[in-house]
Amino acid sequence: MVIEPTVFVLQVLRISVPYILTSVGATFSERGGVINLALEGMILLGAFGAALGQYLTGSAFVGIVSALCCGLLVAALHAFVTVSLKADQIVTGIAINILVMGGTRFGLILMFGSAMNSGRIAGVQGTTVFTDPLFLAALVSVLAGQFILFKTPYGLRLRAAGESAETADSLGINVTRMRYSGVLVSGALAALAGAFLVFQQHTFTDNMSAGRGYIALAAMIIGRWTPAGAALAGFLFASAEAFELWMQTDWLPIQLVQSLPYIVTLLVLAGFAGKSAAPRQVGVPFEKNRRSK
Repeated sequence: MVIEPTVFVLQVLRISVPYILTSVGATFSERGGVINLALEGMILLGAFGAALGQYLTGSAFVGIVSALCCGLLVAALHAFVTVSLKADQIVTGIAINILVMGGTRFGLILMFGSAMNSGRIAGVQGTTVFTDPLFLAALVSVLAGQFILFKTPYGLRLRAAGESAETADSLGINVTRMRYSGVLVSGALAALAGAFLVFQQHTFTDNMSAGRGYIALAAMIIGRWTPAGAALAGFLFASAEAFELWMQTDWLPIQLVQSLPYIVTLLVLAGFAGKSAAPRQVGVPFEKNRRSK
């Protein structure tokens, strides 16, 4: 096995895009106090929306807009159930993922006559990874996310909602609105990640998110709930996945090789999780009339 450095780097950059977009979005959700296990479903429905939008219109732009609408729809559902109805955030996220998996499979059968994949999608024509608008969006999301979260009044309010919702509420901050906004940002960015997958593979396939939402959540934890740290962790996991592609040989079981990115995720997460400090009230529903003890 000989790894060509230039090809390997390009593969890492391409593979890292969904991880970066999704993990940056997860940072906004969890900084606001909402655990977002529904990222997997947001990626998947965003990918389906992108495939359907471009397949019906032939326009990549319409595909991206369709993906955003789908991602925001899932995010709004997650926010409504967890923030407004105050349901368990972990259970809700898993339930939404199952719902989206079944819904997209039904959508494939309904729109494309197959339970496995859609028709061919043209994607964004004539672009390299460096000029791909979704790759550029991933880079912008890191810089903008870092600035917004730590240098703007909105970022301060969002972080306050995740650290001490009661204190934020006493200062006139609308905690519900802040938490909704964080989840919606995560849905939009995860949907763009799904659109990128579809445009790269030129088709939508059943369950094509393939655990990327969960890996992005791990990247956010390893990155200490910061967009820049999450992006760096995303590059790490993308490197493991790219290395897995180069390891497709006859002298190792294919199942072991394909599990490499997930093994790396577990090992790195086990080493970093205990050293990371999550927002103090992430996962804690906010009761407006409740008073801290």
